[in-house]
Formats: sequence, C-alpha cells, structure tokens
Amino acid sequence: MGVTTSQQITKYYERYKSIHVTFTKEVIKATGLLTQFVFLKCLGEAWPCVIYSSSFEQAKVIINTKTGLLGKIQQANNLVNLRYSFKLSDKTDPLMFFVSAKVAGSSPYQGSSEMHLLTLQFTQRPPDDLIEIMGKLLDANINSSKRRDERILITPESLRKLKLLQKETVVFIQAVPRRCILRDLSFSGAKIIMVGVAKFLLEKTVELRLDFEDPRESIQIPGKVVRTEDVEGRKELIALGIQFEETQIPMNYKMRINEYLSQIRTEQPKEEPEAPAAAAGANEKAASGEQPK
Repeated sequence: MGVTTSQQITKYYERYKSIHVTFTKEVIKATGLLTQFVFLKCLGEAWPCVIYSSSFEQAKVIINTKTGLLGKIQQANNLVNLRYSFKLSDKTDPLMFFVSAKVAGSSPYQGSSEMHLLTLQFTQRPPDDLIEIMGKLLDANINSSKRRDERILITPESLRKLKLLQKETVVFIQAVPRRCILRDLSFSGAKIIMVGVAKFLLEKTVELRLDFEDPRESIQIPGKVVRTEDVEGRKELIALGIQFEETQIPMNYKMRINEYLSQIRTEQPKEEPEAPAAAAGANEKAASGEQPK
C-alpha cells in the first residue's frame, strides 16, 4: 500500500464506517483479499468462513453449520475474532490481522440448512490496515461519481503518477485491435488519437486497453465513441472521445484514477510544457502503425 497518513485514515473511518462493502469477485481482486486465509477464531480454535460483506463496524460471514461452530459460539457468549488476510502489491508476505467481534445475529444463508449468515458486531475500532484498504475502495467508488468527468491530461508526469507504462496503447474497435495514443483519461472516459475516418468510427463500440505497473496489470474497459475531432495538421489522424460503459468500469481502474487525483490535491502540479513539434510528430506516427501479429 502507498503511504496513507493517520489523518486520512481517520477521515476514511468517519466518512465510511457504516457502509457495507459486499465481497464480490471484483472487490476481492481490488482489495487483494486472500479468502483461503480467512477464518473465525472461537475458544482458541480456528473455523473456516467466507466474508460476505464488511464495514468498519460490522462484518457478515458465511459458515457451515455442520462443523459445530454455532455451539462453540454459544459457549463463548457469542464472542469471536475474525481474521482478515490481504495480499499487498508492495509486500511479499500477506497482511493478516484479527478483529474482535460479537455475534449479533444468525440466519440460514439463501434458505440452506447447512450454511448460515452470521452478523458480527465489532467490539472495537478495527485496525488501521482494514480502514485503509476498504477506505481507498470506498473513496474511489464515491469519487468516480462525484468527479466522473474530471480529465487527466496524459503527460510524462501524469504517466509516472498513474503508473501507466506508456501513452501508446491499443483500442479494440468492434473487436479489431488498432494502435492509438492516449491524450486524456477520466473516471468516465478517455480521449485517444489514431488513424481513421470520423464517420466510420462515431458510435462504434470499443474496448480500451491500459497497461499499468506496481502492480503490473492490463485493464480493458468497454465503451463507445461519442465524439470525434480533427487533429490539426494531420489529416490522416482523428481524435476520439470514448465514454466508458458505467457498469463495466473495473474497480482497479477507479482506484488508480482516484489515487492520482488524491495525490494532486495536496501538491502544486507543474504544467508540462508542450512537446516540441518533432517529438509530437514522432508520437503521432506511432499511432499510425499496424497492430503487430
């Protein structure tokens, strides 16, 4: 994890403490939750469970009733400890910690007689690690709506802070890969430059590939070309405005954009000088190359 101040962690806790996050496959991937290392500890014994959702005040977990855990919980006066485990991109070993809780409710999960959903009420504020991990995800999700159209101009400085490998990338237009250059990004869309004819590209469905590092991953975001612009002095090139499919924007992408915007809030960013004409021309030529086989 990046450096997060105690002040920011306190803000996360105060803003989001009651919001439950359901651990879907996407959330598990975005947070790095290691599901195989999650369990409930009761009367000194470890019992496997699945985290269904979590806030900073409660968690809901799924257990197998055949294990005898419910009886143990009664013996322990409903007191348990929930172990979380996360894989962090900048650490070799997993991050593991316990949260003390009291079982506040139990009900069959989806009508099953063998699986129960337990509601765990935390008996104290959870560790800062949990607040930081979940707070970053919640902050990104909320800001993706509040700041959805705030554009990030792609410059050498923003490339570095976004941890993008390069501005040259690939866009799939109706499943056909084409080379392009990133000009700007936002939570809701992007602008790219490529070889093409406006009337044949407008309203086309696309999928934009973005290659990141730390951790290294390729993110593909579906969308649609909603506007086109001419590129001054380059008749063969066209600028395309892409609007992402809102329900299909990956959480990892939202978190990377939010991390960048959070950085520049506390900095005095320096304006990047315009690239020399020769360098700009070289970059634009890269957009006209054929996709390698």
